[in-house]
Amino acid sequence: MRFGVTGHRTLPPSIADRAMDHWRRALPTGAGLRGVSSLADGADQLFATHVLAAGGTLEAVLPWADYADSLTANGSRARFDNLVRAAATVITMPYAGPCEEGFLAAGQALVDRCDHLFAVWDGLPARGLGGTGDVVAYARSRGLPVTVLWIDGLRRA
Repeated sequence: MRFGVTGHRTLPPSIADRAMDHWRRALPTGAGLRGVSSLADGADQLFATHVLAAGGTLEAVLPWADYADSLTANGSRARFDNLVRAAATVITMPYAGPCEEGFLAAGQALVDRCDHLFAVWDGLPARGLGGTGDVVAYARSRGLPVTVLWIDGLRRA
């Protein structure tokens, strides 16, 4: 079974802790764990790090070739570089540079590659094309199981 993730780039600490705790309890360890992530800061990198630490295999789906240049949060570029090197597979969408269409294409490709999606998501509509809400809607339209990891009433920044 292949598990994917979508989620916000900035997470309250309580949400990050909740997601990690859930993944530790719910996911297999070792070779049976296959994870798919776009490796953005926040939920994507958190999940990818968990997959590798649990001995699983990581697949990365990137929205464009120079995606790493868009990662500006403290340490996110270095984490991204390490995760890309550790990934067994890296798929890059055919976009020349930053665009919302690339985000949407990567989110849809990620969903198409997994059997279950984790959404570290506040339930609100996407703030731009290809955001977490759009990826969740696409997964649900395809009948993919989605587990939302959030705390009711908590707002993201």
